[in-house]
Amino acid sequence: MRRITICRVFASIGAGGVLYLTPLVFNNLSFSATEIGLGFCIAAIAGTITRLATGIWIDRGLGFEVALKIGAIFAIIADLLLLTAYTNISYLVGELFLGAAAGIYWPSVEIAIPNSCEEGHSNSSKGFALARTADALGVTIGVIIGSISASLGNIRSIYIIEVLCMCALISLLNKTDLPGKSLQRLELSGQAQKGGLSYRVSEIINLLKLLLPILIISLLGTGILSLMQIGIQLDLVKGGIVRPEVSSSFVGLIVAYKLILLLFIQWPIGKWLSHKNVIVGLTLSNINFLLGCLILSISSFYSSGIFLILLGLIPISIGVAMFLPTATEAIVRVAPKEQRGLAMAIYSQCFGISFLVFPLIAGTIIDNQGNAMMLWLIMAFCCLLVNPLIKQIRPIS
Repeated sequence: MRRITICRVFASIGAGGVLYLTPLVFNNLSFSATEIGLGFCIAAIAGTITRLATGIWIDRGLGFEVALKIGAIFAIIADLLLLTAYTNISYLVGELFLGAAAGIYWPSVEIAIPNSCEEGHSNSSKGFALARTADALGVTIGVIIGSISASLGNIRSIYIIEVLCMCALISLLNKTDLPGKSLQRLELSGQAQKGGLSYRVSEIINLLKLLLPILIISLLGTGILSLMQIGIQLDLVKGGIVRPEVSSSFVGLIVAYKLILLLFIQWPIGKWLSHKNVIVGLTLSNINFLLGCLILSISSFYSSGIFLILLGLIPISIGVAMFLPTATEAIVRVAPKEQRGLAMAIYSQCFGISFLVFPLIAGTIIDNQGNAMMLWLIMAFCCLLVNPLIKQIRPIS
């Protein structure tokens, strides 16, 4: 578990600046909100494919250490492409590799948590809470470094930082590989299903039915998360109906504020929720998302609305701190043990689909309306719609 936590910190430091500040890099090149959103959509499509493939291969015995190394290599290629990207085509190609890297990374690092924890609900719940805290710490550090670089006029250094972090990640995995465990997984998978690398269609359909309520709720949760990586930045630099626009450097500070807030609340909230039913965690997260989106929408009508944005980011951060470990734990609790890899890959597709759909919708709304007021209002309404689905989740006791 310690090894996975350190790996997540390294990965998140690199990803923090890239995910949160890439919109600002290309906004400075006069890319439209729609063009920037399209890059995130390309990344999501690539991630959708690699997530499913990675989940299947992990269930068939591929060690998560190997998958993490492959993901790191894809991330390095993406960073080098984005570092030298000044045209729309080069930007899209870089995002393609970045999405593929994320698709390989997430199922691998998520399934590593229950594999690394002792059997039992409490242990895996605390494991996911610790993992999310490591993510928050790494992302916060990455964004702070990126914000400092942006203020110094060298915002593209975020890609160099991620390359260094990925090299450190690969080095760490090389020093701590456990070939015995990987071999054991291969032997077990061979006994479970001799040969084949694909599930029967009926198995996938049955698993989808089992996970459907969680997946719909997760699409909204990950959608809001994706908007925190592109929508809020575009909202700030474009301004609201009355609220004035802010500079890119100030946007970086606001993003850092949100991430620092998440860093401090992630572990205590996650630890508290580890003793609660997953339905409690998902209900509370949805309420916080609703409240936060409403406040962000209202901020557009005030000249000093920036203070409402700072206020609205508090319940959204609480919602994220509740949603991420709880939704992942819900997948582990509902899915059969022999299908956890596929279940985690399907769950990870929520991230891919959300990053495919929501950034494009956000960019279109902001370009057409000139602000994000309607975007946040729609998200608040969606929170109301999905709330009844939470009670339909049936975790294994």
